[in-house]
Amino acid sequence: MPREEIRAAKVMGLSVAGVDILRSNHGPLVMEVNSSPGLEGIEVTTGKNVAGMIIEHLEKNGGPNQTRTKGKG
Repeated sequence: MPREEIRAAKVMGLSVAGVDILRSNHGPLVMEVNSSPGLEGIEVTTGKNVAGMIIEHLEKNGGPNQTRTKGKG
């Protein structure tokens, strides 16, 4: 994943995110960061089970008190 997408997700406190990038003459521009990204397009394009890969990542790395959110919900 390119550096801009990783930085945008980290700034938002997200370990899983969809980041929309627009190419420009000044380099890539982050247009939107989605905490609940749609995966159909990328799964069809890559032929990979992205949703399954995210679940595996969360199962391996998640757990009690592992959230970065500041809310209590």
